Amino acid sequence: MTFEIKRLSAGLYFVATPLGAARDITLRALDTLASADVLAAEDTRTLRRLMALHGIAVGDRPMIAYHDHNGAEMRPRLIRMMQGGRSVAYASEAGSPLVADPGFPLARAAIAEGLPVHAVPGPSAVIAALTVAGLPTDRFLFAGFPPSGAGARRAWMAELAAIPATLVLYESPKRINRTLGELVQYLGEGRKTALCRELTKRFEEVLRGTLAELRDAAGKRVLKGEMVLVIDRAEDAASDQDMETALRAALDTMSVKDAAAAVAAALGLPKRRVYQAALDMERPK
Repeated sequence: MTFEIKRLSAGLYFVATPLGAARDITLRALDTLASADVLAAEDTRTLRRLMALHGIAVGDRPMIAYHDHNGAEMRPRLIRMMQGGRSVAYASEAGSPLVADPGFPLARAAIAEGLPVHAVPGPSAVIAALTVAGLPTDRFLFAGFPPSGAGARRAWMAELAAIPATLVLYESPKRINRTLGELVQYLGEGRKTALCRELTKRFEEVLRGTLAELRDAAGKRVLKGEMVLVIDRAEDAASDQDMETALRAALDTMSVKDAAAAVAAALGLPKRRVYQAALDMERPK
């Protein structure tokens, strides 16, 4: 295969790379990697292997590691290169740059300097998961990775519970069981869900069921690889105002625990979410 090697105008080119299968890369992405003056990558080893598989030589071009740990140091260098007339191609380790990826600050810095920013689109774990999940795709929210801190996780999940859209989030194998258990508490047991593991790779797997079913299934296995959770939207979910109104009435005659249980059952809301709201209402202002 031959690639179109032509002079790219100065600027930043975000190149989407395969999630697993090397042949998923686009022809335009290969042309861009063959033509760019400077190559930047979240993991330079991964990019070198990908380019070698497709017969693209790095040659004497700079290949610069750019990631979360060195971004503040490397961004000015890359900006200066573009200002000097060079084209810079940046590739994530896998998938589309800027999606749970350190590319966003680089894009913002380039835009702030008035430099051209180009997308060379291609694979995305979010879109791949939505494609195979079998859940509504007309409106979805990519929520990224859940926070690690307990308080931040509670707030994050409580916020997701009320969003009227299909939810897409990433999770690591080390935390998947904890996350599924907490999602059951905040979103309820019955939400239809797909757990998409190792997308486009040899051991690709999609587990489908309710949140409670996936929590139980995951608890019996050791799941490995990168994971994407796709969760159906709540059907006819009561609004926060409905919940607060019902809670105020229930708290006049019931304990916090009993009021939360009654309102959760009446409105079809997750018990944990309603209980937390009841506690907040009872705390002194």
